[in-house]
Amino acid sequence: MVLGLFVIIQFVPYGRDHSNPPVVAEPAWDSPTTRELSVRSCFDCHSNETKWAWYSNIAPLSWLIQNHVEEGREELNFSEWHLDHEGEEAAETVRDGSMPTRGYLLMHSEARLSDVELSALVSGLATTLGDEGNGENDEGQSERDDADEHDDDAHEGDD
Repeated sequence: MVLGLFVIIQFVPYGRDHSNPPVVAEPAWDSPTTRELSVRSCFDCHSNETKWAWYSNIAPLSWLIQNHVEEGREELNFSEWHLDHEGEEAAETVRDGSMPTRGYLLMHSEARLSDVELSALVSGLATTLGDEGNGENDEGQSERDDADEHDDDAHEGDD
């Protein structure tokens, strides 16, 4: 009976969409180390570069994994980076141990970081993502620069 149910649930179509959309944009990483640590411990759920393990094709694990990746990409996607992400929140979830999840770490030993690596990742995420979220426009020029330029224009006749 249990074996029959296991076979039947393999035909449920959800959990097999193992697509990786194109990488559109990444943050301006503060260092190659931050990116490497992020790839090791974050990218499977928080990028369009997911490495789909063999067991991600077997229901009901496939359902759980598909859901985690969809939610992870929706919350924070390093491959579709835009400026409205909150960097400090990402760093805090790593700092407080809620990311990567314990279940993920059980299945992905490469994602387990030493204390030194963990500290470097938290610091790097805070620097990288915090800078990204502090008023940079699409051209990479800060809003403060734009304001300074506007002030210069306003004061041109003062000379």
